[in-house]
Amino acid sequence: MHFLQRSIPDLSVLATDSDWHIRRRHQISWRNPMPLALWALTISAFAVGTTEFVIVGLLPTIAADLGVSIPSAGLLVSLYALGVTIGAPVLTAMADRVPRKTLLLLLLALFTLGNAYAAFAPDYNSLVAARFITGLAHGVFFAIASTIATDLVEPEKESSAIALVFLGLTVALVTGVPLGTFIGQNFSWQSTFLGVVAFGVIGFIASAILLPANLTMTASAGIKAQLQVLTSPRLLLIYLITAVGYGGNFIAFTFLTPMLNEVTGLSAGAVSLVLLIYGASVAVGNIVGGKLADRIGAVASLTVIFSGLAVSLVALGAFLTNPIAAIAVAAFWGGFAFANVPPLQSYVVQIAREVSPGAVDVASGLNIGAFNLGIAGGAWAGGLVVESIGLVAAPYIAAGVVVVGIVLVRLSGRLNAAAPQAVAAE
Repeated sequence: MHFLQRSIPDLSVLATDSDWHIRRRHQISWRNPMPLALWALTISAFAVGTTEFVIVGLLPTIAADLGVSIPSAGLLVSLYALGVTIGAPVLTAMADRVPRKTLLLLLLALFTLGNAYAAFAPDYNSLVAARFITGLAHGVFFAIASTIATDLVEPEKESSAIALVFLGLTVALVTGVPLGTFIGQNFSWQSTFLGVVAFGVIGFIASAILLPANLTMTASAGIKAQLQVLTSPRLLLIYLITAVGYGGNFIAFTFLTPMLNEVTGLSAGAVSLVLLIYGASVAVGNIVGGKLADRIGAVASLTVIFSGLAVSLVALGAFLTNPIAAIAVAAFWGGFAFANVPPLQSYVVQIAREVSPGAVDVASGLNIGAFNLGIAGGAWAGGLVVESIGLVAAPYIAAGVVVVGIVLVRLSGRLNAAAPQAVAAE
């Protein structure tokens, strides 16, 4: 069980909630460079986020170049996410004794090398392997970045801190994905991966310069704390919410480019513009999602966000054949698509502090895995839907899965209310 260990401050030694808040204020008071450190994580997240999502805009290009079907090309999304799912909880725990800054730099180096391999991959199987390897680095990066972010701010600002880190993902959607798609369509998809390598180098340099070397390192969690994470019904339910509610969106999002090409009838250039609009909406939604969770709590904010997401997906299916309406819906959809990330991640951290305060990093890593298990499952299910029913059906199926996520969120709220020492999630 050594591999299920953690690396953030051991909150279990704190006698009371009051003691914990006093310590948190003390930690923040001497960590003056922390805002810069958070921005370093944001810059690095931009690089990592670009390689995760740029593949969505390149599916038709890669499929044609490598001689595979679009659903087969969609596996490049699924298998990347599978790498994240495995890497996030397992490698995060295995690396618990590595200094945080050193670990982040190693991850960014692995990420950059993985993308360089993808750029020179000679065939489809090699590209799949490159994507899987890169996904391993992705999972650990966001697991560690999330817990560092929450440790650097006051408790009432944790969702906003996580939103700042994940802003890198949303900015990647705004600029990295449309730019990468444009480069791939007009030059080659290999050129896109070389561009991602350049972003990785920038992220590495920014982290090396801006991250402090004295990030908190404490003793590892014991087996009891680890088992509390793995057996807590409340935490397991959140992981299910993450996989279903967040992952359901990818049934449609993975095949957005083919939908806009083949059903809506947009040109390749117009699709890049739609991705830019979608990404800008995602950036706004991500920040609003974090602030909403800070204001009204995780359960209430997730109910609102998932409801908006389900409505957006139904609207996409209904208006997909109308170019103007489809573009308008894409802008609306983006505002909800990733707004659930900050509340979901902060929700896990909140409950883990109550259920197993000695293994919050493990809990965070498992939720990063759940995000990407949802992506993998959503992309795989979307491929089945597209192959058996057609592109038009994907948004409707995605909406139905998201509705299941809403039901699970409300159930989670009831479990929290019934808990002896429920967190302030409502």
